Amino acid sequence: MHIWQLLEPGERTRLRGIRAFLQERVRPESLDYWNREEFPHHLLREMAEYGLGGIELEGSSELFKGLVYVEAARADVSLSALIGIHNELIVGMIEALGSPEQKTTWLPALARFSALGAFALTEPDHGSDIAGGLSTTATREGDEWVISGAKRWIGAASMADFSLVWARDTTDNEIKAFIVESDRPGFSTTKISNKIGLRIMQNADITLDSVRVPEGNRLPGAKNFAAANELLKHSRAWVGWQAAGVQLGIFDIARDYALARTQFGSPIAGFQLVQLPLAEILGNAMASLSLMADVARIQGTGQLEMVQAAMAKSTTTRLARESAAKGRALLGGNGVTSDYEMAKLFGDVEILYTYEGTYEINSLIVGRAVTGHSAFVNPH
Repeated sequence: MHIWQLLEPGERTRLRGIRAFLQERVRPESLDYWNREEFPHHLLREMAEYGLGGIELEGSSELFKGLVYVEAARADVSLSALIGIHNELIVGMIEALGSPEQKTTWLPALARFSALGAFALTEPDHGSDIAGGLSTTATREGDEWVISGAKRWIGAASMADFSLVWARDTTDNEIKAFIVESDRPGFSTTKISNKIGLRIMQNADITLDSVRVPEGNRLPGAKNFAAANELLKHSRAWVGWQAAGVQLGIFDIARDYALARTQFGSPIAGFQLVQLPLAEILGNAMASLSLMADVARIQGTGQLEMVQAAMAKSTTTRLARESAAKGRALLGGNGVTSDYEMAKLFGDVEILYTYEGTYEINSLIVGRAVTGHSAFVNPH
């Protein structure tokens, strides 16, 4: 659909270099780490050399940023999650809501990937209802805050230098945010294992047992949950780019397999029941990319609303899930082992379908917008 051609020539050239790096360096290495549920730390330095640690800071177009996320997910969804969360929710949050001192301390290191942060919002008992149900508390004591509670599913928490912890101020009941360094007494993490997807991403449970941080660690721009919601709006749009990218990965694997696999004396690429899903997978990918290009256009004008981000996220992940199933079936028995990559993407897509707001929750955001009636809370 020539979406890449909408970029300025300089961004187009840079994207080609990033794509080559991700396909030639990251994609081949990712499979073994995915199987072992381990993180390839050595790739961080190389990703930083391509500017992937500071995309949010460099003033690139929204379309360029989105297509970088596409190429990252096309190579490996877990590492695309790290790149996206790092830029959209860590770098973006400190840049938008942090103090001058916090920006000076953390942004240069984050841009080089010599420091990592984690976005700690979701809790063990509060996911979809986090806005009203968040139970982690922060109590002011002199020039310090005492934070207690628990967080769950926090990406990179077990290897991050700090977590951006959202907690409810016990004085005014507003939700605020704090930089909590990982070496503070009372802060601990436990890796979540045995996931079916995003196995490279090190998700973790966080326990905060009366963790003390100075007032200087509170992000001054995060005065209430509206600040978190603004970040989540853009991160939901980012997942739409991930979903578009993984669909290109699904197509790459399915097409290459169809051309190489021979049955009944012929490449299966020549069979009607193989060409049909290939065409459908490609159609889903192009529909997703076109939708996301429109989202980038709206973002560029500063007019993106949550309903648009929610529709983009729910629609593209639904199409990705459909394409992953078709791709897995196309590979037959070889589609159920990660050795052929498709099973890896099949599992990863399930995570995209659920995180950053489940498919159902994002659909209800759209439903509320088009009907004027909220279906989130049962009045009975």
